[in-house]
Formats: sequence, structure tokens, C-alpha cells
Amino acid sequence: MNPRFQFTLHATDGKARTGTIAMRRGEIRTPAFMPVGTAATVKAMKPEAVRGTGADIILGNTYHLMLRPGAERIARLGGLHRFMNWPRPILTDSGGYQVMSLSELRRITEDGVTFASHIDGSRHVLTPERSMEIQRLLGSDIVMAFDECPRADQPRDVIARSMEMSMRWARRSRDGFDGGGEHAEGAALFGIQQGALDEGLRRTSAEALRDIGFDGYAIGGLAVGEGQEAMFATLDFAPGMLPADRPRYLMGVGKPDDLVGAVERGVDMFDCVLPTRSGRNGQAFTWDGPLNLRNARHAEDLAPLDARCACPACATYSRAYLHHLTKSGEMLGAMLLTEHNLWFYQRLMEAMRAAIADQRFASFAANFRRDYLRR
Repeated sequence: MNPRFQFTLHATDGKARTGTIAMRRGEIRTPAFMPVGTAATVKAMKPEAVRGTGADIILGNTYHLMLRPGAERIARLGGLHRFMNWPRPILTDSGGYQVMSLSELRRITEDGVTFASHIDGSRHVLTPERSMEIQRLLGSDIVMAFDECPRADQPRDVIARSMEMSMRWARRSRDGFDGGGEHAEGAALFGIQQGALDEGLRRTSAEALRDIGFDGYAIGGLAVGEGQEAMFATLDFAPGMLPADRPRYLMGVGKPDDLVGAVERGVDMFDCVLPTRSGRNGQAFTWDGPLNLRNARHAEDLAPLDARCACPACATYSRAYLHHLTKSGEMLGAMLLTEHNLWFYQRLMEAMRAAIADQRFASFAANFRRDYLRR
């Protein structure tokens, strides 16, 4: 157990869990949602405003920061926390997701992945060891093992070979992280379970990760097009294969009802670009379901986005004004809707933590789905 990474479970309700991760830069309350700061910024938000929504931790992207401005440059400038003025914990992904999402620009071997930069076409090699080095240079608090994330619709033998290679990369990631000196002493390393939708492959992956040993465990390879029903079916068994005394992180998820269903199945941590990307595109999440502020029906509506929300946008501005900003392409519209969405996501996590602590999570989840899916 890493003495600078302590996960304490405070309550369970069915499979749902609430707890605290204690790290040197602060506590992370679980279930936790991590806003995505891909390029050292949560888009359309100042860091202090992100914290004001209730976020305890954010996510940075190894691949994008490696390309621009460069991990070595960030290290020379004092590390990612100082660079972007975020003094609390940061989780960095490993770059493994780009192995899938940039499939036209890469070549995979046992050693690692050769990328062609989507920015200028320059060639880069990302291996487990280099991923650990980049995350060390960034100074992240939670480091992700390097893996490959195959599409769920691939043949089982292809997914099996990919998972087995990811487990070998997980061992190399562990060794590379442990050789990181002072950074390794103060940070944590998470392994990533793979296996797509296959229960047997997920079990094999979990056993390999447990044998290596990690501070936390992620569930990878979901929310990549398989649909909510298939994702939930996998989450019915995948989290329970991972150690109960360590945090479980579902990568890249998701919609508000995805979060509730995943917490219901034992997941503790999440990240997703959806609240920020949706805010920039005129969509707001509310307790009564999502709103499209581009719709003409909002043009003369003086109601707030959500009467149950106390965020600055809801407390100050009408749907009519936000509709005008969105239709006009004004930057302020994207800023206000992004802030509202992050507030909503953090209030949702807060409500789930309280419901678990009070042993009423099943009724909370049922009421949430009734209201949120009504529209």
C-alpha cells in the first residue's frame, strides 16, 4: 500500500460505495467525477472556477501534452500543477486511448506505439517506459499504466491478444513507474483492466493486474460505441473482479444516467469530456434531462436552466439569454453552459455520495432516472 495514497471506504449500499482518497495535494471524495483538462486546461473554465464547481481532481492528457507544449518544457516550467495553476490532484491518462482513436496515424508493436502527430505529422514513439517518463515529467498524482484499447466489435482472438499485450505493458509500466524516484514516492499508479465485453478475458486481465499490484484499478475498453446496455452488462461483473479495497475507475464515462448506473455497479471514479463539450455546443444537463439551448422554444423563456441548480448561470441568467448567446456564437454562452454542466455533474456526485451514506441509493437512482429520462 502506498502511504501517500490512502483509500478509505465510508459506506456501501448494495454495490454502490462512497469513500475518500487521501493524497498529498488533497482529498478526493468518491464517487468522483474528474473534469477533463486535455491540454492543461478545462476548456472555457478558469482553474479556480473548476474548483468552485466542487471538483477535487482533474484529468490531463499525456499524448496531447507530449506533443504540445512538450513534457520536458512543462517540467522546466515547474510541472503541470504550477503550469496551469491547479494545486490539487491531477490524474494523467497514459496515451493508450489514442492508440485506438488515432488508428490511422499509428503502428503497434510489442515495444509500443509509433504515432504520427495529428498536429504536424511528426513521428513519436510511445512505450510503457516513455509514458511513465512523460507522466513523471508532468508531475501527475495518479499515473495510468500504458495499454491498448481495442474496439469491442473486434474478433475475440484479436481482443485477447490485445489484452495480453496490455498486461505485459502493465508490468513494464509498474517497473517504469517504480524507477521514478521522488515522483513515485508521492504518486499512485493505476492498472487498466481490458477484455472488451468478454467476462473470461476481463477475469484474466484482472488476475494479471492483481498479481502485479496497483494503487487503483481502471476499467478500460468501454464507452467506445458498444451502447449503454452492453456497457452495463459488462459492469455487472467487471468491477467485482478488482480489489474491493482499491478505487475502481471507469474511463471515459459518461452521460449522467451512465454515471448513476455505474455507481450502482460499484464504480468510484469517472472522467468524460461530455459536460464541457456539450456546454460549448449549446447543451445543458439538468435534473429533468438535457436541454438544447438552440431550440426556438427557449427564445423568450425567462426561467433559469434548472430551478434546482445554484450555479452562477442558473442564479443569474435566463434560458432566453443563454439561447441568444448560443445562437449568436458568443463565447460567454459556451462559458456559462460549461460551468453549469460541471456544477450539475458535481452535484450529481454529491447527491450519490449522500444517498449511499444514508442507505437510500436504490430509491435515489430510481427517482433520478424517472426525472432525467422523462424528456
